[in-house]
Amino acid sequence: MGLAAYFRLARAGFVLAREGALSIFDNDALPPVMQAGVRFGRLFERGEVKRSGRVERLTRALNRLGPTYVKLGQTLATRPDIVGADVAADLAVLQDKMDPFDDKLVPGLLAEALGARATEFTDFSAPVAAASIAQVHKATLTDEDGRRTVAVKILRPGIRERFHADIESQYAGAKLAEALVPKLKRLRPVDVVATLDRSARIELDLRLEAAAISEFYENIKDDTGFVIPKVMWDFTSDTVLTTTWVDGIPIRDNAALDAAGVDRKALAKNLLQAFLLHTVRDGFFHADLHPGNLFADPKTQNIVAVDFGIMGRITRRERRFLADILYGFITRNYRLIAERHFEIGYVPRSQSIDEFALALRAIGEPQHGRRVSDISMAKVLGQLFATTELFEMQTRPELILLQKSMVLVEGVARALDPELDIWTISEPIVGDWVRRSAGPLGRLEELKDHFDTVVMTLGRLPAIVNKAETALEDYERDKNSPDRKFNRFMLVSGFWLAAAVLLVALWRLLGL
Repeated sequence: MGLAAYFRLARAGFVLAREGALSIFDNDALPPVMQAGVRFGRLFERGEVKRSGRVERLTRALNRLGPTYVKLGQTLATRPDIVGADVAADLAVLQDKMDPFDDKLVPGLLAEALGARATEFTDFSAPVAAASIAQVHKATLTDEDGRRTVAVKILRPGIRERFHADIESQYAGAKLAEALVPKLKRLRPVDVVATLDRSARIELDLRLEAAAISEFYENIKDDTGFVIPKVMWDFTSDTVLTTTWVDGIPIRDNAALDAAGVDRKALAKNLLQAFLLHTVRDGFFHADLHPGNLFADPKTQNIVAVDFGIMGRITRRERRFLADILYGFITRNYRLIAERHFEIGYVPRSQSIDEFALALRAIGEPQHGRRVSDISMAKVLGQLFATTELFEMQTRPELILLQKSMVLVEGVARALDPELDIWTISEPIVGDWVRRSAGPLGRLEELKDHFDTVVMTLGRLPAIVNKAETALEDYERDKNSPDRKFNRFMLVSGFWLAAAVLLVALWRLLGL
């Protein structure tokens, strides 16, 4: 870790202190070393910030520090288990909006990324959106397929170097925090930075976002009510992403939607059901469905989504888990929800399933009989994840991202239709999934997954045998070992024990 990383870290600390971001901490709850640090840092606080709210203080500081810190704030917003619910809620309002870079740089960036094909773009607009990583322009593309309007997303110049430098300083800060305040290790600051690092590396290669759009497009191409743009691979590189252009009214503009004759109730229903369908059917969902990424097409009444830098993925096992949870709350079957938590291993077997089911009933029962507008699916899931902590449930990052996404979707849907009946609209999607997965077709799919696992495991047996033979040959060449017979016995016994364990595992996997 270079000395420059610590200088950048010191600058970041000064900016955070100057902008009043340290005021978000409950100083009495901090260890003594950190209490002293916060008190010292607040000596540099500008007088003006005392009059602003704490959300504004934190977001202003992160925006001043630049794109890496904006991304760090957004990452922490998805981890209330680490920063606490209040700070996570504050960070959730952090918008990924930055000043655009100079339009004059665009031709050179396109030529560098696309070569001669860059000349096929004309009529470039001013940036229609500018975020921390990239900005988007509207343009006209003329090629062998004709003349079309497209969206061109261009990575910010120098953004990779900036990210790598800032990430290095954040690693330095995380390691320093763990060293100075050992109690902070339970919050895993290094892991938080590592999560941001992985996310940034993916977002800094626009080909990976293009691949996500392509997979998403294939999943939903036969669906109705929810559409996304299509990738134009010939005009896409690691720094440029070109897609078809999509028109629509911003979904947050209720007045414009009403003036265009858009059915907002139908739009809200489409949004919620589409999100659940993508999640439980495909296990691959748009994880950043805030109002700025959603539009409505007044001609087709479809929802149009953009910006696929953050996508969520859950396995078939987790999809079944989610569907059963929602279905259990819809049907008031709290035992089902409890059983799924134990079956998937989220709650240890040492806990009482009956007591856990009782705790779930305390969450679900107050929702029934209430007005539709007072019932929040996101709130129920939030209470669920909070309750599971009492039963030693381990943190599941994929479920936290899913919960955050559901909060966004439900918030947008309720803004469109304040009387939205969350549970009635959800039942056809999650109910069909539960009935399907519990039926013959679902069992066949589970059997196929088990069979694939068996085939993969059996495929490893020759390699295991080869390694055992090599180890025995090496042993035979070793004539000087005083414990030769004992070592041979242990080696052969270990091999057969491993083989026996493998066969038993396969036997149980097949349910024989």
